[in-house]
Amino acid sequence: MADLPEKFGGRQPSRVGRFLGSGGGGTLDALPPIVRRLLLPAVVILLAFTYPTWREWFTEVPVFGGLLPGIGTAVIMIVFTMMAVGLNVVVGYAGLLDLGYVAFYAAGAYTAAWLASRHYEQVTFHFGSVGLAEDVIGIHLSIWLILPIAGIFTAIIGILIGLPTLRLRGDYLAIVTLGFGEIIPQFVRNADSIKGFNLTNGTFGINPIDSPGFGSGLGAIGLPESYQQSFDRANWFYWTALLLLVFTVFCCVQLRDSRLGRAWIAIREDETAAAAMGVPLMRTKTWAYAIGAFFGGIAGAYYASFKSGAFPSDFFFNISVFLLCMVILGGMGSVWGAIVGGLFLSYLDQEGLAKIGTEIGIQDVPKYSFGIYGLLIVLVMLFRPTGLIAERRHKRELEEGVHDESLYGAQH
Repeated sequence: MADLPEKFGGRQPSRVGRFLGSGGGGTLDALPPIVRRLLLPAVVILLAFTYPTWREWFTEVPVFGGLLPGIGTAVIMIVFTMMAVGLNVVVGYAGLLDLGYVAFYAAGAYTAAWLASRHYEQVTFHFGSVGLAEDVIGIHLSIWLILPIAGIFTAIIGILIGLPTLRLRGDYLAIVTLGFGEIIPQFVRNADSIKGFNLTNGTFGINPIDSPGFGSGLGAIGLPESYQQSFDRANWFYWTALLLLVFTVFCCVQLRDSRLGRAWIAIREDETAAAAMGVPLMRTKTWAYAIGAFFGGIAGAYYASFKSGAFPSDFFFNISVFLLCMVILGGMGSVWGAIVGGLFLSYLDQEGLAKIGTEIGIQDVPKYSFGIYGLLIVLVMLFRPTGLIAERRHKRELEEGVHDESLYGAQH
């Protein structure tokens, strides 16, 4: 105990205590361990849920108030953060370089388009739909059913893509996933006439897509029948997106600490050693692909409902690279890092660069967006190669190294 800092009274400070600047003998350390561990996430979630309220208070603050994102922009930021957390399972946990994640995003969006729109005019089927008359043509399932259906459908696609490709490693795997990431967007652009059957409506996309809602039965307790018909439309979409993100983060944290998560990390660190220790490589990698695809599909379906449409122009290769940059910037393998990287880059992409350019008097800043993103990645890799919020294991590897001491060094 003598070598510990004196101000901590011979005890290591808790993580929350270190974050808030409290010593080991402070009030926080008197709390039960589970409370200390959950305190910081609880505070962050509370601030996030009340954002529509306190954002109004800060809009009048000079400079800072003008940079806060709008509620609609915040919904898009959360959706992209969900996809970044899902991609972190594949890239950060299992170490599989995936350059085709946009395929799962597209699959989820078109699942919502097929099951909650007027696209199939020859069918009239309603189950749980809200804000629509019963005689409206097309398939209209409840969005709350479509979200898990989209996740399962994209997980199956992830398995089908993963089985023939996950025997590859490194650059070869990246090239193959890049190919699949290009195949699916091209397919949805040209699947408007498959032997006369219109599957995706081609370049025009499918719209409108039904809105989430709770139906007329729950209107008495303040829940909207349909988000699109509510005066607080943006707020309801925001709160629902935030709940989906919390669900995604909870699942990914539990998976990281599970037996499957430890197998992913073993494969990431040394695939050959993991196989020698009995880890089933193909099955474990396929699980990573399927689970990452699951969350990408949910995000795509929800985003399509928010935009009220699924359009091929939304699914291009740059999105896959953009999501990968979020994971790398935040810190590969770190859930908190993926959240910070996703929120930060998606904010810059949606509003941030334009608002910053306005504040500094340069209107053309958004034209150089990809150059700015590239510069940010280069700076982070130079000065903080583990990312903004590094995973502990990855950080130790870079700081301490993983190689044995050389014979020359041992002799001297």
